[in-house]
Amino acid sequence: MSNNAEKEDSNRRSTSDNVVVTVLEEEAGVGEKPESTFEKKKSYSIKSIKMRYIMVSMALITFLLSFPLLFESIWLLYVEEYLCEGLLKTLPRLQIGIAIGLIAVFFLSNGIIYLRTRWLGLGLIVVIILLVVMFVVGISLNGSFRVETRHVPGSPGWLSAQVLEEKNWNKIKPCLYKGEFCKALMQRLSYKEMKPYNLSTIKLTPIESGCCKPPSICGMVYVNMTFWLKNGNDIENKDCDRWENKESRLCYDCDACKGGFAKSVEKKWLKLGRFLVATSMLLMIFHLLLFVTSILANLNQARG
Repeated sequence: MSNNAEKEDSNRRSTSDNVVVTVLEEEAGVGEKPESTFEKKKSYSIKSIKMRYIMVSMALITFLLSFPLLFESIWLLYVEEYLCEGLLKTLPRLQIGIAIGLIAVFFLSNGIIYLRTRWLGLGLIVVIILLVVMFVVGISLNGSFRVETRHVPGSPGWLSAQVLEEKNWNKIKPCLYKGEFCKALMQRLSYKEMKPYNLSTIKLTPIESGCCKPPSICGMVYVNMTFWLKNGNDIENKDCDRWENKESRLCYDCDACKGGFAKSVEKKWLKLGRFLVATSMLLMIFHLLLFVTSILANLNQARG
């Protein structure tokens, strides 16, 4: 009897010991550890692939967005300036300077994309500074702050001031005459039976409207494109007195002619300004997104 009791007592102890060990193993997660580690590695691997895909996509989009800079710089270097625009000496130099600047931004932007693993933070700072400068130049050319940018070459305020200067206009005026804007207008309208009342329906360029006919406010009677009869009304407008019925004179001395020329040149620089603003903003956004995705990818890789 005593031996059976001792055996039963020994079995109970071994059973309780096995239960304790099993409970301890379950609490410690000994049985689940290999499976948990595998699942974690698998999760980090999937996240890493997704982040790498997003990062490559951001880099590709940023690379493609930089190509308009190259095309615009080539256009600025090889396209001829607007007729007589070169007489404002600062503009040709400004055009070349902007073209060289765009080429520099193009190569630096793509160089930083390629070397982002080495100089991620420093590269972002450099490219953002360049893009901010590009944005400010674009804002200035747009004339968004007309008073503040009136001394900036290429801005609307600067162009108007330069054209109104007598020494500059004395050079521009014969250049416009040689450009035969008014002669071309006369040839264009020669096949039409023009009447005073339908002249206003003809679409004219700013130069044609300002230089090739008297201002409408003068109330002159139309005979043909180079001959208008003054009606004798006393109108306080200097351009009415400046008009001459001579093909070589017409309204080339009129303020309207100066304004028309300034407006024609201004269109080119306004388009360039809008291009600089839009492109710089897009590149800044995608460079920042590329920076963030690169940081997240590096963190995810370090955890894995």
